[in-house]
Amino acid sequence: MANTKEIQKRMKSIRDTMKITSAMYMISSAKLRSAKQKLEQTEPYFYALQGSISRFLRHIPEVQNRYFDQKKEIPEEEKRRGYIVITADKGLAGAYNHNVIKMAHELFTQGENNKLFVVGELGRQYFAKEGLAVDAEFKYTVQNPSLHRARVIADHVMDLYAENELDEVYIIYTKMENSFSMNAEKMKLLPLVKEDFLHPAPADIYQEEIRVESSMEAILEHVVPNYVTGYIYCALVESFASEHNSRMMAMQAATDSAKDMIQTLSIEYNRVRQAAITQQITEVSGGAKAQKNKKKK
Repeated sequence: MANTKEIQKRMKSIRDTMKITSAMYMISSAKLRSAKQKLEQTEPYFYALQGSISRFLRHIPEVQNRYFDQKKEIPEEEKRRGYIVITADKGLAGAYNHNVIKMAHELFTQGENNKLFVVGELGRQYFAKEGLAVDAEFKYTVQNPSLHRARVIADHVMDLYAENELDEVYIIYTKMENSFSMNAEKMKLLPLVKEDFLHPAPADIYQEEIRVESSMEAILEHVVPNYVTGYIYCALVESFASEHNSRMMAMQAATDSAKDMIQTLSIEYNRVRQAAITQQITEVSGGAKAQKNKKKK
């Protein structure tokens, strides 16, 4: 059984760790609120872009554009796919990184012509350790998602798509369903599917007419890149929020475990201390009794 000094030393170490986990919980809580605010502020604009594409396609459904070319002439096993994988720069976030990396690894190994575009230091380290080639490494941190960073990623993959080096582009990120549920998601960015934008409007809704000053091709060449950039940005912010929500849960669990450990060690400390006091009393009592017997003799 450990002595009182060893138990006190362990309790102090656990209390110090608990201070760190509590501080990390508070930091992640503040960053989570900031991420949610960013998402709420930017979502309306990109939803409006999606609505604009829907209106264009509703009026001119037969339009042909490279961003909607499904390339059905290419067999599925021969298609060149690009995967944008969003991970974190740091750990201590539960299963957040593991779930995304696991999905990306499984999808990447399904074909021979796939390319990885990894955002986040942990993802880069994992794929480098596994010996998997990473086509582009976006070195900037994912701790502060911005529209500029999303545009850099979008421009890179869209250039490869335009040059026919990629047939399909996917993004793998973590979507926060609620405060307790976060799931790894795969979303197809390119090519776009017309059916996803063509939703039948109710009969009593006014269908406006659209007069196009330039060609529809030119409009889509401008709108679609902004739409893809917006989706990547939303995925970055959603992943950022999910990361810190996962870290909050992990730090809360660590703090609760630390409290339980301190309670257990406090009980053990009191037992050891009580046993030591009892032993001292027994020794004093035994010594006094021995002295008394000695005087009688």
